[in-house]
Amino acid sequence: MPFSVIMNLVMTMKKIIVIVGPTGVGKTKLSIELAKKFNAEIINADSTQIYKEINIGTAKIRDDEMESIVHHLIDIKELTEEYTVYDYQIDSRKVLDDILSRNKTAIIVGGSGLYLSALLYDYKFTKGDNVYDIDSLDNSEMYEKLTIKHPNLELDKNNRQRLIRAYAKYINNSEELTNESGGQNLLYDCLFIGLTTARDTLYTKINHRVDEMIENGLIKEVRTLLDIYPTSKQLTTTIGYKEFKDYISGSDYLENVLTNIKQNSRNYAKRQYTWLNHKLDVKWFTTDYENFNNTVDEVTSFIKE
Repeated sequence: MPFSVIMNLVMTMKKIIVIVGPTGVGKTKLSIELAKKFNAEIINADSTQIYKEINIGTAKIRDDEMESIVHHLIDIKELTEEYTVYDYQIDSRKVLDDILSRNKTAIIVGGSGLYLSALLYDYKFTKGDNVYDIDSLDNSEMYEKLTIKHPNLELDKNNRQRLIRAYAKYINNSEELTNESGGQNLLYDCLFIGLTTARDTLYTKINHRVDEMIENGLIKEVRTLLDIYPTSKQLTTTIGYKEFKDYISGSDYLENVLTNIKQNSRNYAKRQYTWLNHKLDVKWFTTDYENFNNTVDEVTSFIKE
């Protein structure tokens, strides 16, 4: 176990704040406000924001939105590069150890469950494991990929946990979700903060954000990237990009693309809720969209207590 992990376990004051919640609930905005209050640095735990150039469709934070707060593990890989959860585990723990060694607060923010698990829990990966985050894949997509590669597999399309285990074994060539890989013990003393809102409010926010992405140039971004990186794994698996394939080829309508992005984003949010409620000891706060400062003040008071 890294020395900094041991030291952190005996610290009385929590120096690690983890902000979780479904897509579109305000995690990024909260992380900035808390970082200013607690002199913190931010570690990205979103598997898509690791990559350069996919900006609009991933709702990646812009430089001007960072407000001079140090951000780690954003835009560190090209779309042509391979990056697995094993790589993220190594990189993120190195960053976290460095922040703690300087006696600063670390804020971890993101919605990728496997990345959060890899960083904070005792999951064990090896360099040879070809493990990718599968949060963005729904059951149908996993089922389709599995049956193409192994048509004789007997799988229940509606059993997500079994699909995940099968996908890990037959596609990712890993058993990262089995007991042998650990994952039961939290290695760091963390404070888990969750943002939530009413389901219909969240879905409205998600739908509106997709419309804003289009207004901000998502179609141009997708066209440009597909021209340069036509075989990029990220462009064929990431929500906000994968839905454009048939539209770019001229065999689908933009209206259908937007409907699919919104539906996939809403389904992803549901999967995030399910994972977070089962895996983490989260203190939940309802996002005040009318006055976000109220949410910031409420969370800040809780942390100081």
